[in-house]
Amino acid sequence: EMVKQMARQPLIFALANPVPEILPQLALEARPDAILATGRSDFPNQVNNVLCFPYIFRGALDVGATAINEAMKKAAVVAIAELAEAEQSEEVAAVYSEESLTFGTQYLIPKPFDPRLISKVAPAVAQAAMDSGVATRPITDMHAYIEHLSGFIYHSNLLMKPVFEMAKKTPRRLAYAEGEDERVLHAVQTVVDEGIAKPILVGRPAVIEQRIARLGLRIRAGVDFELVNPDEDPRYREYWTEYHRLMARRGVTPEVAKRDMRRRSTLIAAMLVRMGAADAMLCGTVGQPLHHLRYIDEVIGHRPGSSVYGAMNILLLPRHTLFICDTHVNLDPSAEEIAEMTLLAAEEVRYFGIAPKVALLSHSNFGSHNDASARKMARARELLELQMPELEVEGEIHGDAALSETMRSGIFPAARLKGQANLLVMPNLDAANIAYNLLKMTAGDGITIGSILLGANKSAHILTSTATARRIV
Repeated sequence: EMVKQMARQPLIFALANPVPEILPQLALEARPDAILATGRSDFPNQVNNVLCFPYIFRGALDVGATAINEAMKKAAVVAIAELAEAEQSEEVAAVYSEESLTFGTQYLIPKPFDPRLISKVAPAVAQAAMDSGVATRPITDMHAYIEHLSGFIYHSNLLMKPVFEMAKKTPRRLAYAEGEDERVLHAVQTVVDEGIAKPILVGRPAVIEQRIARLGLRIRAGVDFELVNPDEDPRYREYWTEYHRLMARRGVTPEVAKRDMRRRSTLIAAMLVRMGAADAMLCGTVGQPLHHLRYIDEVIGHRPGSSVYGAMNILLLPRHTLFICDTHVNLDPSAEEIAEMTLLAAEEVRYFGIAPKVALLSHSNFGSHNDASARKMARARELLELQMPELEVEGEIHGDAALSETMRSGIFPAARLKGQANLLVMPNLDAANIAYNLLKMTAGDGITIGSILLGANKSAHILTSTATARRIV
């Protein structure tokens, strides 16, 4: 009866636990226009102090606040409110996949799992403390502070920071082959917000627009990203004609070229790069890596002087950052192919500002076995020493000896490799893929970067179907 007598759209906070003062279904029966919040996670709009207390304390402590005043509390409230109205993060959407997380009566308050809380609320509180005069250690670079806090969420931040900073200086046109994928759309929102690249999405406009709206994203076609519609692109004839020219003697007829240029999004993205409409491409969130590599090979091809492709993944482990090669492409590469891939991988490692320390891994340790696999890795080392004498490389070598200088020096004191190896080159695809996936799940909390395609003539990279939005970024 009390609820029935309330004003229009009454806001009801029934926060008693475990049984609220009035259950949401009863309140809504009495007043369908009511807006409700409870203290329980099984009802919409859970009011939980975990949304504010940790981050108020964090912001206050980081600036040495002498008090937590009203200005700081208000700043926390405003930051939480803004986050509720922002687009939803992929992490939260995955946990609450059956709920609509667009701001409204059923979603007034961010979820406790939202990883952005620390990087939104704590800086707002810290800034309010400084503005209100209670901070004893003012933060001089708020942007750096926010990045520091984000590092607690995204452990790839430290490694990727110089890459992102370089990308921001001259943003490149990046074609996303699977432009309709929700993970890609989340990633594009981040890319646009951070100014990392100029996105180009391949996909059906109606599908992309509907998913952007459902996810609550802010990106707009024609403003924040270019949209390539496979069904109605004015370059269609030019592109299928060029594809047919490339593949005419490899079994691709004009009809096949026309069909594939409408249906194969990886082919379309690769052609955008080839024809100068994009600077780089990203694909692989759907399908098998080798399927995508086929179109990249046909349209973009090998870089000059290279005859092999390879895939390198980066694992961000608690004690190490490891680069692993070749995780997705070559089933059983020769010594010559391993040497070439190693040089390509070492070049990529340097791009991250890290000096490559290469270990050619094997079940054999410095000649302890003489089978074909061991000889192959030993031969690859010999080739590398001839081709790039300055490269710090050793092998064939056990995995533990590659990571432990103490163990390695006890076995072979004259080893050229010093310290811990950071680029681990495997003898075959099985070894690389198994090692990468085991380490990713058991030691790295699933935190990876890549895969990075090695050996292509232009920037083209193939992800896997398990890639998150953050890895896409």
